[in-house]
Amino acid sequence: MIVDSNIFIYSLLPQYEALQQFLLSDVDQFQASAITKLEVAGFHKLVAGEKQYFDDLFSIIHVFPIDEKTIAKAIELRQQRKRSLADSIIAATALIHAMPVLTNNVADFADIDGLQVIQLTDVLNA
Repeated sequence: MIVDSNIFIYSLLPQYEALQQFLLSDVDQFQASAITKLEVAGFHKLVAGEKQYFDDLFSIIHVFPIDEKTIAKAIELRQQRKRSLADSIIAATALIHAMPVLTNNVADFADIDGLQVIQLTDVLNA
């Protein structure tokens, strides 16, 4: 599944320790878009431990590049309604690779035809 940026960010928080364990338990099932890596690892206020955590995490999960096919699909999604660049690229990546998106912001993706969206609480409560 494609992991939205907010999931990685939450995984740093003490109250989401179960999420961090979940992400690290089976890294082969989790992928990310390059835009997610940029958003998360590129945040200017990361402290050393957080930076190391994200560097380690993104070194063990597959990160899909932003290629021409992804750009074309993201353009199509952005033309449908006002949508952030990152959400458009994340959704396009998921659609192209026929994978669901794991997010805590379901509303950002709910209107996209053909995209399966998984709410964070659904996986944590399973």
